[in-house]
Amino acid sequence: MDLVEEAERIQSPKKRRRQRGDGPVAYLFLLPWIIGMLFTVIPFGASLYLAFTDYSLLQPPKFIGLDNFVRLFEDPKIATSARVTLVYTFVSVPLALIAALAIAVLLNKGVRGLPIYRSVFYLPSLIGGSVAVVMLWRSIFGYDGIVNKFLALFGIQGPGWVTDPDWALVTLVTLSIWGFGGSMVIFLAGLRQIPQMYYEAASVDGANVWRQFRSITLPLLSPVIFFNLVLGLIGALQVFTQGYVFSGGTGGPADSTLFFNLYLYQQGFQRFDMGYASAMAWVMFMVIALFTAINFLVSKYWVFYDD
Repeated sequence: MDLVEEAERIQSPKKRRRQRGDGPVAYLFLLPWIIGMLFTVIPFGASLYLAFTDYSLLQPPKFIGLDNFVRLFEDPKIATSARVTLVYTFVSVPLALIAALAIAVLLNKGVRGLPIYRSVFYLPSLIGGSVAVVMLWRSIFGYDGIVNKFLALFGIQGPGWVTDPDWALVTLVTLSIWGFGGSMVIFLAGLRQIPQMYYEAASVDGANVWRQFRSITLPLLSPVIFFNLVLGLIGALQVFTQGYVFSGGTGGPADSTLFFNLYLYQQGFQRFDMGYASAMAWVMFMVIALFTAINFLVSKYWVFYDD
């Protein structure tokens, strides 16, 4: 026993030196992450400070306490932008998920040329939010665009999709649904993980296709649905490019595309009211955190895992 203790006593300094020697190497590999965190944490803290100040970029920030947050409740355009953003989110996200799941189920049936179809459906999600695509979408849905020309073939007078406040947001929702490819690929991967023996057993018991989908596919795919739902909500609540390009930065017509982030941009980079814009950004952050927390709390009632 004494020999073992003596050997450990002799070896322990070497072990300690070896452990100390690994420290610098570990920090070297962590250095890119540390630098990246600095570029995130510092602006994060700066925006929190500016949210309590009156800062216009032309003069030093002046601390005003909660005045910016009180102003949020008095600004009528805050309610308008919040309503537009929530309507867009709660309409586009479910429809995009339904479209993505439907196409994924069809492609999972052993379609020939699956990689080609998968690429074709996935491509719009890569470019769906780009400036060029939004401008193209605006042209397609213009008063003399392809959509209205197609409707005219059937004697239907198409509305002003871009200029009519009742249809402008609908057009952007359609654009959002068109970019369902990312969710579709994830759904397709989830469907490939469901054991085929479940469907075979259900067929033997006489279950039809709809019953199999409802009793097997949806429960086993619920973690993937939950994942796509959370990402979709976070992305939709932060929508900006589509509204900015579609309306030329105004949120028109009649504020029908005035998303919350677009109004934040107007306050911060057009009116240079950075303090108020920072307060708006923190409200958006808290709203997104709240929706995400609610999703995780509710998920235990409808998301099922293998264990």
